[in-house]
Parts: sequence; structure tokens; C-alpha cells
Amino acid sequence: MTTITILGAGPGGYVAALRAAQMGADVHLIDMGQVGGTCLNVGCIPTKALLHAGDFYHTASAGAVPGVDCGAVTADWDEIQNHKGLIVHELVSGVESLLRAYKVHMHHGRASLVSPNSVSVENEGTLVSDAVIIATGSEPVQLQFPGADLPLVIDSTQALAIDHVPSSLTIIGGGVIGVEFATLFADFGTKVAIVEMLDEILPPCDHDVATLAHEFLIERGISIHTGAKVTSISSDGVLHAVTQSGDIELQSELVLMAVGRKPRLPDGVTQLGIACEKGAIKVNDNFETSVKGVYAIGDCNGLLMLAHVASSQGEAAVEHILTGKHSYNPNVQPSCVYTNPEIASVGLTEDQAKQQGFDYRCGTFSMAGNGKAMIEGSVEGFVKLIADADSGELFGAHIVGPRATDLISELAMVMSMEGLVDDIANLTHPHPTISEAVREAAKGVFGSPIHGLPARR
Repeated sequence: MTTITILGAGPGGYVAALRAAQMGADVHLIDMGQVGGTCLNVGCIPTKALLHAGDFYHTASAGAVPGVDCGAVTADWDEIQNHKGLIVHELVSGVESLLRAYKVHMHHGRASLVSPNSVSVENEGTLVSDAVIIATGSEPVQLQFPGADLPLVIDSTQALAIDHVPSSLTIIGGGVIGVEFATLFADFGTKVAIVEMLDEILPPCDHDVATLAHEFLIERGISIHTGAKVTSISSDGVLHAVTQSGDIELQSELVLMAVGRKPRLPDGVTQLGIACEKGAIKVNDNFETSVKGVYAIGDCNGLLMLAHVASSQGEAAVEHILTGKHSYNPNVQPSCVYTNPEIASVGLTEDQAKQQGFDYRCGTFSMAGNGKAMIEGSVEGFVKLIADADSGELFGAHIVGPRATDLISELAMVMSMEGLVDDIANLTHPHPTISEAVREAAKGVFGSPIHGLPARR
């Protein structure tokens, strides 16, 4: 029986452990903290729980459904936090039950790599195995400038646990984390400002998506300052930043540092001679490091810091260890932003398609032409598909609108099968649904959507 030792019980590590156990391996899973890692405990799940509550509160308060008067709407922050905690507890307990059911050996403590096939666990001794998977995740990046260590400066973990809704909040960083927290607190009435060093928020997103996101955040009452470099924060909450048009000052009750995350590496990486680049562990297409038999998955390899990607990489690494092959495709990993409206994408952006020299066509369809979106009062947004100009093979897909994070899977599936936009256009989508917008965009690549305008090249 093959023995596999896994460092880290987050969405990469615990999924890898379950997959390895299902395939007949003897599995040891080590973690210093709670099963579920950042995602389940202080990341994806609690953030989305609060975002859902904030969106519901905002919608009810604004009387967004014509003819429906909710009266005076209040938000009990303590109860919202309690509900978030219950969701986290239930999910973590569920994962722990699965690990027990599959007889995964759990170890709690700090782990250190000793050799390619042995790992030391504090207070427990050394585990010897046939393969090691590093799944130690990431941690928030902390910028260094005067005032960065003040108590009023918090990170994302602290932001999820604060005991009240702040009256005002300045967020350093306009990436996914910053934008989601901006949406969350703005929905609860906080005066929010975003300070982003780059010229555009959501830098990984397609330009059209980022532009529209900027607009609807402004409409939400969030002020956005791009091209701004923070120079200091004073004890009274005044943030100083430099922009091309001059210096700015923003005062707030709290400042959230949300400038991204960096790989967290276990002890022994350097001593073992595992190659790293820009603070991340280098891996090959099978997620094996420069040391044979040692693999690295998820945030610690720095390829794409998303929980579901870590899970898929974990399965792929295990399958390679046990069978010598896997089916992971790095080009069809979807990413999501849980703003309102939601944002989701997979594959190439239009700028990337240009940079790589593709001859492409774009099909775009506005949510304003979708009956279900109109019924729900969610007409902001669009579906944008990028396809080969000759064959119609789908290269990229970008959605802004209701349930975008669910709809993106259809497009990822088409891409994974090297499918064409005609495959989508020729498939009947149920009416009335938001999914019809996907079909309309597909029709628009080579012709005209039934309810929209012709494509552009």
C-alpha cells in the first residue's frame, strides 16, 4: 500500500487526502490549525455568508422589488456573525467526518520536511511515506509603511471577526478580496473607500469586466482611488496616498489591508533543496517539485490562488502519484468575484488573446436584454465570449450578472472539451433563465443574437 503524507488540511490538502484514501492509499494529514484551512474558516465560506446577509439587507432596505414594502429593516450583526459561525462549524465538522470515514490519519502540529520521504511532526515524531504533498496555503501580504502596524489596520481574517459594522472603512487593494469586502460593508451602510496602486481595479479580470465593476461599485456609494500608493496612516485613521494628480487623504474608523496573499512554505523547503521562485514552490505539470516524490499544490505553488483550484490540483497530484497520470487542465480553471452583480470568468481575457496573437471574435450580450434578469431587477452586466475567428473554438468567457458564478461552469465545460461557440448556440436553454444570455452571446460570435446586436472583431 502506498503511503502519502500531506502537509496542510485546507481545500487542497483535505481533498487530496480523501482522494488518496478513496484510491487505496494510506494517508497522513497534518495541520497546525483547523481542518478546512483558510477557505472554510476565515476565507471563502465566512466571507460569502456575510456577503449574502449584506446583499439581502441592502435589497430589503432599498425596496428593490416594486410593490413590496419590507418596512423598517434592521441588521443584527451579532446574529449574522453567529449564523456565519454555524455554517463554518457545520462544514468543518462534515469534512472531519469524511476524513474519519475514510480512515485518514490526522496529526495536529507543526510539520517540517526532513527528507524527500519523511516529515517531522512536533510532539509526534517522524512520518515516513512514499510521497509527500505540500499544501500549506497562503497568508495575507502586509505592506510596510509608517502606521501599517496600528491597531486600526486590520487584515481579512480580522475583518471577518469584528464585533460591529464600522462607520467608515478604507480598503488598501482593489483586487478580489478588497472588492468583496467593499461590497460587504457598503451593503451594511459603511462608508467605504478603495485605494488601488494599479490603474484599474480587479487587475486579473477582462478590461470590460473591470470597467463595469468600477461603475457599479461607484453606484453602490464606494469611492475608488486608482493609481494611488499609500505612504502612511496616522493614529487618528487618516490614510495618506500619492497619485499622479496629487496627494490624497482619507479618514476612516478602520483600514483593511487587502493587497493579496503570499505562499506559506513549511519548514525544511530550503534545506531539502526544493526550488522556489518569487516565494512560491516551483512545480512541473504534475505538481511535483524539483525533489522527486515531493509535490506542492494550491496557494503554496503560486500558480492560481483559488480554493477550487487547490482541490483540483490535490486530486491531480494524488492521481499522478498512484497512477502516473491525471486530467487537470490549467487553461479551464474558473475564477469568481462575489460582488453584486457577480463576476465570473474562465480562459483568456481579450487583452491576453491580443497579446498571444490570436485571430479572434467576441460575442457579447447585455443582461438588459434578458427577461429573467429584468424580472429580478438585475440588468447590469453582460456575457462576453472570446472565440477563434475561424473555427469558433471558445478561448475565454466572462460574465457579469446574477448567478454568474454558477453559469461559468457551462463555459468551462465547453472549453475543457475544446468545444465551439456553435455548441452553445445550438443548445436550447430554458426560458426564462439567466442562462439564455450565454446562448445569445454564443450566437453573437458569428452572427447576431436573437435579442441583441451583431458581433465585433
